[in-house]
Amino acid sequence: MAISLFLVLLVIVGGVVGYVFIEGVPAFDALYMTVITVATVGFTETFELSTAGRAFTMLLIVSGLGVVLFAVGTFIDFVVEGHFRRMVEGRRMASDIGHLNKHQIVAGMGRVGSVVARVLADEGARFVVVDHDVDRVKSARANGWLIVHGDASDEGVLASAGIERAYSLITALDSDAANLFVTVTARAMNSELFIVARSSHESTESKLLAAGADRIMTPNVLGGRRMANMVLHPAVSDYLDLVSHGDSVEYRMQDVPLSTASSLVGKSANRFGIRASGT
Repeated sequence: MAISLFLVLLVIVGGVVGYVFIEGVPAFDALYMTVITVATVGFTETFELSTAGRAFTMLLIVSGLGVVLFAVGTFIDFVVEGHFRRMVEGRRMASDIGHLNKHQIVAGMGRVGSVVARVLADEGARFVVVDHDVDRVKSARANGWLIVHGDASDEGVLASAGIERAYSLITALDSDAANLFVTVTARAMNSELFIVARSSHESTESKLLAAGADRIMTPNVLGGRRMANMVLHPAVSDYLDLVSHGDSVEYRMQDVPLSTASSLVGKSANRFGIRASGT
């Protein structure tokens, strides 16, 4: 679209300059003559054309008509192939993200990030996914998730995801270097942000913490420990799976904020009386 509009403008400017130079007419008369010539509407000429002027007019008709047809074809292609629809959807999504506050941001829709996003969606959390891969962006849109297409380490992309208003960022990119860069950038943009960073190597954990991450997750280390615990402490492992994993969980651990005036402040869980009261 931008190219076609540029070509139309170029033809008009060229026509004005040509008529002014060849016929010595005022710029407005030259503009009027150029427009009616390119549009081929056939209005009366505003000034008498010389032989050179007629030759220039013929050239302007041919070139102008070609550019106009190209512009019309581009516009039809723009609408028919869905570019216009995607542009409208993009603006609507940007508006939806703009209304979010205290939301979560997931950087990366790979093997880890896609699971993170699905858990957040299942929990009803408000979140935005950031990824540069076109197929992953399409997948996120198909799931109805808010998505920003771009590099998560770019300040403009993070700003589009509402980083200044977000509560947390989960950077789950495949590269430790990329997660480190995202962490540094995000921390600089929001000092209050709670950042959870993925690490592929234990040696990177200290660097991520120094860069501003609040929590580090090393999937292969965590997976290995859990597998060992399944053998060494199966009962404990089964309980942890019950309260924190799976799609059909009956029990969950949850943080419940209490006011300073609450009667539960200072009491241990067995003195709450919740189970006894049945609530």
